[in-house]
Amino acid sequence: MTRFTPQELEAARDRLVPDVVADGLRVLFCGINPGLMTAATGHHFARPGNRFWPVLHLSGFTPRLLKPSEQGTLPSYGLGITNVVARATARADELTAEEYVEGGRLLTAKVERLRPRWLAVVGVTAYRAAFGDRRAVVGPPEQTIGSSRVWVLPNPSGLNAHWTAATMAEEFARLRVAAGD
Repeated sequence: MTRFTPQELEAARDRLVPDVVADGLRVLFCGINPGLMTAATGHHFARPGNRFWPVLHLSGFTPRLLKPSEQGTLPSYGLGITNVVARATARADELTAEEYVEGGRLLTAKVERLRPRWLAVVGVTAYRAAFGDRRAVVGPPEQTIGSSRVWVLPNPSGLNAHWTAATMAEEFARLRVAAGD
C-alpha cells in the first residue's frame, strides 16, 4: 500500500474523487464523503481500516475481495459508488449541515438521472442529515427517489464500533437479496 505524508494527505483535501457509476445499476452505494486517503488515491473507501470492501465481499455482492484500486470493476456486478458530499475531509464531522442538505439535493438529481434499482446510503447520520429524516434507522425507509428504492446501511468506517464486519455483512446481504442477484 502506498504511504502518504501528512502534507500529501492534507493536499488531497482539494481533490475530487470521481464516481463509479453507470445507468441502471442494481445498487448505487453512497458514502458520506471521501476521506483524505480516498482523495489521495482516487479510490473510494481506501483507508485500510474501512470495512466497505471486505463487507461487500462477505455479503455476497462480489465473488472475491476487491481492492479499492479495483473499483472500476463494480459496474460489471451492477454496483457503483458515489458520495453525499464531494469534499474530502479527515473526518465526516468536519462537514456542515448545509453541505449535507446540498449533497442530498445533488444526490437526488444523480439518482433520478442514473436510475439505480437501489440507492444504499452507508451511514445513518449522513442519510438523516441529507434527507431530513431524523428517525431513519438501518434498513429500507419508505422514501424512494424517482423509481429507485433507498436502503440505509451502517457506516463501514473503522470508527463505527457499534457494528462488526460480520453484522454489517448481514445487513448488506439483506439489501443484496432485496436487489436481486
